[in-house]
Amino acid sequence: MTDTPSLPHTARMANARTGGHAAGDRDVRLDFFRGLALWFIFVNHIPANQISWLTPRNFGLSDATEIFVFISGYTAAMVYGRTLERAGFPMTAAQVLHRCWTLYVTYIILFFAFTAQIAYTARVFESPLFTEEMGIASYFQDPVTALTQALLLKFRPANLDVLPLYIVLMLALPLLLPALRRRPLMVLAGSGFLYLAARAGEWNLPTHPDGGVWYFNPFAWQFLFVTGAVLQRLPGLRAALLRPRRPVMVAAILFLALSLFLALSWQFAFLHRLLPNWLTDILYPISKTDLDPLRLAHFCALAYVVLRLTPFDAPWLRAPLAAPVVECGRQSLHVFCVGVLLSFAAQTVLVHVNGSLSAQFLVTIFGISAMVLLSRLLTWYQSAERARRQQAPAARNSRA
Repeated sequence: MTDTPSLPHTARMANARTGGHAAGDRDVRLDFFRGLALWFIFVNHIPANQISWLTPRNFGLSDATEIFVFISGYTAAMVYGRTLERAGFPMTAAQVLHRCWTLYVTYIILFFAFTAQIAYTARVFESPLFTEEMGIASYFQDPVTALTQALLLKFRPANLDVLPLYIVLMLALPLLLPALRRRPLMVLAGSGFLYLAARAGEWNLPTHPDGGVWYFNPFAWQFLFVTGAVLQRLPGLRAALLRPRRPVMVAAILFLALSLFLALSWQFAFLHRLLPNWLTDILYPISKTDLDPLRLAHFCALAYVVLRLTPFDAPWLRAPLAAPVVECGRQSLHVFCVGVLLSFAAQTVLVHVNGSLSAQFLVTIFGISAMVLLSRLLTWYQSAERARRQQAPAARNSRA
């Protein structure tokens, strides 16, 4: 991989016109912020963990989920868009569906592992409330029905909602890619219309037990996924949106400051009393399920400020301190799964062993360290496997 600073001057100028980097360069920001989102998700899944005060959800209207979904759409368009150009639609669709099958099998394995972990913990500590809190009580009341619904992605414990959303969004990708290639702005317009219609018509997918709906409404969250995909396909638009403009930066910072005040008002009553009733009537509820426009606007403002402050070739992205986050971002599926299991283990420790602030710090550090270790082991294995495959043809040729 070639970093932007090492390119000739004319190439750097061309990169600036097409979004900041050459087509062959890997944008480390994608891996870094996806890895950071996975760390935030792990920390936020530990109830009563004061360390979660360091995560974005306490300082604004959006959180790590928006980061993860947007980057997922961006990277999906990048990876499978290249396949579409090289191998055509049938192969691209086959690869996307294979990826969806991998995600689905991973989800089912995680479902069984997480359910077993909750059941074992509830039995050992004689705490049946765990099954209620984690949303699996109906599994033990009617296992056959619950398992069938789980296979249909309609029944799931708490903290597993992101993966089914990702599966559904990826299933739609083969239909989107040809249109993204030819008419990306029309795809974005159609996605925006579906987003507005879903919010107006309260469209969502049902869950089990009956009466529930998906925590992340795929009809709404697809808009953020598609937005990421469209921006990947349109480097000119991406560069135009990120062009330095003082009024835009001031507006973004002002909106982030107002969002910070609003988020803090949920925690501190004296701040909430400063808000007039007519304003709260307009603002609330700020639905995460349906991706409220205020959450979407907050994410856009945050993304603009962060990307203006973090150029593609920022040296610190390749510094040793950033490496653990980047590695987690590159192994996102495995890291997410182990993070789900570790977050419940951390919750168990805090509830039944020691709930002190030092214990909260230790379980958080231990969990993130385990995620980093897993990502490094996977990276090492994949590198060794690639080297082995590259050496095999050379060895056969030498024997011939």
